[in-house]
Amino acid sequence: MPDSPAGPPAPPIPLAELLGREELGLRRIAGPDHADLLWVHTSEMADPYPYLLGGELLLTAGVQLTDADTYVARLVEAGAAALGFGVAPVHDTVPAALVEACDRHGLPLLEVPRETRFAAVARAVWRLMAEARHRELRRVTRAQQALATAAARPDPVPAVLRQLAVQLEGRVALLTVDGGVLHAAGGRPAPDAQTALARLARVVAPATPSAASPATPPAASPGRKPNPSSATDTRGGTHLFAYALGGGRGLALTLATPRRDSGDHTVAGIAVVLLSLLTAPHQGADAAGRSAALVRLLLGAAPQDVAPLLGDGDSWTVVHARRADGAPADPLSAGALGTALGSALSDVDRETVRVLLPGPHEPVTAQPGWTLGVSERVPVTALPDADTQASRALGHAEATRTPLTAHRPGAGGLAGLIPADRAEAHARALLAPLSEPLPETLRCWLSLHGSWDRTAVALRVHRNTVRQRIARCAALLDMDLDDMDVRTELWFALRGRGPAGYGGRAHGR
Repeated sequence: MPDSPAGPPAPPIPLAELLGREELGLRRIAGPDHADLLWVHTSEMADPYPYLLGGELLLTAGVQLTDADTYVARLVEAGAAALGFGVAPVHDTVPAALVEACDRHGLPLLEVPRETRFAAVARAVWRLMAEARHRELRRVTRAQQALATAAARPDPVPAVLRQLAVQLEGRVALLTVDGGVLHAAGGRPAPDAQTALARLARVVAPATPSAASPATPPAASPGRKPNPSSATDTRGGTHLFAYALGGGRGLALTLATPRRDSGDHTVAGIAVVLLSLLTAPHQGADAAGRSAALVRLLLGAAPQDVAPLLGDGDSWTVVHARRADGAPADPLSAGALGTALGSALSDVDRETVRVLLPGPHEPVTAQPGWTLGVSERVPVTALPDADTQASRALGHAEATRTPLTAHRPGAGGLAGLIPADRAEAHARALLAPLSEPLPETLRCWLSLHGSWDRTAVALRVHRNTVRQRIARCAALLDMDLDDMDVRTELWFALRGRGPAGYGGRAHGR
């Protein structure tokens, strides 16, 4: 049989749909009652095998039909989907030997009545194919829109997987190179199907990438055949697929579906592109630079010495973020948030995501589904202070229920009239009786105008804990915290306080 074409011009047409066209008067008289038709071909050759591509409805009047069994066997070998036999003008009825041969070889046989022309049958098939193509294009378009909408959600990677599972009515999973499941959606396949999917994932995304350097794609490695970008298999009627993300150098998307429609590959391809973008490192700092920076830090280099490897410029901004719905964050959603903000430098610690933005960058904007706290731009040596600023800004944003709060520098205004060294000395003396967590609780409480509930939200503690700490501050400082002059003086002392603080020995709550 000659090589199959790259793909049919339209989704296959079920034989039942063609038989349902009453104006044709077609009747199945032998063979199975189901088949998928890819095209129509008419031939009166004794052996049309060399001219068949597979999947055809072959129409013939039996002009040179002599050996029915051999004729049908050759059609089946060529991959023909069905045989349509016209009862005129050569034969008045369908030969009994042909009926028996089609039953024996499992080839559907249709009787084409005298009044139905072969051209009418072909036209009906092409019309059905055009209708199927239109339906499939609409389906793919709807799927594309649904997947794109999912990619814009706060949790884009799980959302895309869930939507893909809905569109393909199957099980989807994102696997690491060692077979670990990062995210999954849809029903769980049988154990043998899961094993087969893991094997397919290793084919498209092997655990040992063959690259001379992180910047070299696998296909560029000399003398080595590149890994396939996709692989397929079947288990017990379940169709299995695996697709490589990012060139097969990290993650694999696996699918298990009950059927295989012509548009499924296109829908899966859309998801692969979206997931590759969502899980790939941002291009502003490549993997080689980040790897080199990590190695140098572990070997004792100072942060300011390795910072140039991570981005342009000598200033940095820290962003803290939490999911607005309170759900925990994960490395993939953290990476997706970092990509949206324009940086590959992200980390997640429990429910809080931290992102470093190197150098000049666009102003940080609110991200759907996230609550953000943003520091001021600082040199690399002041990153601990910026981290504290972002943490405080995030707490303030959560307490005030705003999607984004940016730290406002304390320089300028009345505070700028006092020399910094004298202001710091006064603050140290004033706040000496306090130690953590009391100074930070007092600063947060004052910034939120003495609100117990909002301070509790910002510090992520119980409101009674806030009351106890503020009462302790008032006792240790021997001050009336309801007095506006006292609050003002404490605020000036606390607002410039860095992460190290000014307090002395630890006190209780």
